[in-house]
Amino acid sequence: MKRKLPKSQSSEDLAPFVNAQYAEFLVEMAQQADQVIFVFDTNTKQFLYLNPSFEVVWQLTRESITANPQKLVDRIHKDDIAFLTLAYKELMDGTKQNTEFRIIHPDGSEGTIRLSAFLIKTKAGNSAITGFATEVTEYKKYSDTLKKYAAKKNSILEILSHDLAGPLGSIQGLVGVLERRAEKKEDVELLRIIEETSKRGIILIRDFVKQEFLESANVDLIKTRVDLVSKIKEVIEQYKYSEQSIAKTFHFDSSKEKIYVEIDHVKFMQVINNLISNAIKFTHDGGIISIRLEERKNTIITSIQDNGIGIPEHVQEDLFEKFTKARRPGIKGEPSVGLGMSISKTIVEWHEGKIWFESKENKGTTFYIEIPRE
Repeated sequence: MKRKLPKSQSSEDLAPFVNAQYAEFLVEMAQQADQVIFVFDTNTKQFLYLNPSFEVVWQLTRESITANPQKLVDRIHKDDIAFLTLAYKELMDGTKQNTEFRIIHPDGSEGTIRLSAFLIKTKAGNSAITGFATEVTEYKKYSDTLKKYAAKKNSILEILSHDLAGPLGSIQGLVGVLERRAEKKEDVELLRIIEETSKRGIILIRDFVKQEFLESANVDLIKTRVDLVSKIKEVIEQYKYSEQSIAKTFHFDSSKEKIYVEIDHVKFMQVINNLISNAIKFTHDGGIISIRLEERKNTIITSIQDNGIGIPEHVQEDLFEKFTKARRPGIKGEPSVGLGMSISKTIVEWHEGKIWFESKENKGTTFYIEIPRE
């Protein structure tokens, strides 16, 4: 069944931008599309075209938006207005936009829109923004849940490796004592098996964490707009649950309740996990690890600070090199392969950011990550 176009939304309206012989075919195709397809005249600030899917996604009539485009803006989540204002300015400068933002439905529920838009201009001086939008609310919920538990999984693995390092290290030490006292050859052999098994246990977990990190570094960067405050809180929450066994105290502070940024959530949180893990490894029991987020004019800075043993000055220069000579076991014997900091630096640079640190032996270390706000 052919869908009828609302008044002032026909192929004739697109004549300045599309060859007349193609306009009717393009409009008919758009009429049948499940995605929202639109054309917005930047001179008159009016929509020249909205397809029927707009009404399904936005739960507004096309006629009402044609009469008053502000109704569309009123549906956008207040925290995303400034972000979309910037995106509009970039569009007008000719930069194509691929982004996500939230809308509020009439019943108060929140939806997520994925938008792809670009500017078109004609020789006659006409200009319009066109593109398509898709509601991805359910997909976003599913994806966010998977990423949330991926971050928690990495935190738990780090916690396990630290929790096991102490007891297994004690077992190895006791085995050494018992070996010196053992009189029978059979007893010595059994003790050797216990020692080797305890060593393999901690190495197995660390290798698994390392492999997760390496595999992530080999996957393309996929950025989405997220609230970094809530994402870091999710990771720290996991460490806080294990404060007693880790024997460290965790603090978190942020300059704002919500800080939005476009990042590859999975990769970025692996960097945060790696830095927290290092802080745990090189901080004595009873130590304090503090994580802070600060929003500046054009950037966001994340800092991870500890009051641990610090980094020896003679190895600081090579800390971010692969298989660096700065690699060393943790206070409780946790192993290191020297790849974590190198990969962390690479991931931060993929985000067009930078990572650096300040450290004094027996005073502690602070790592800083600075990335663009948008």
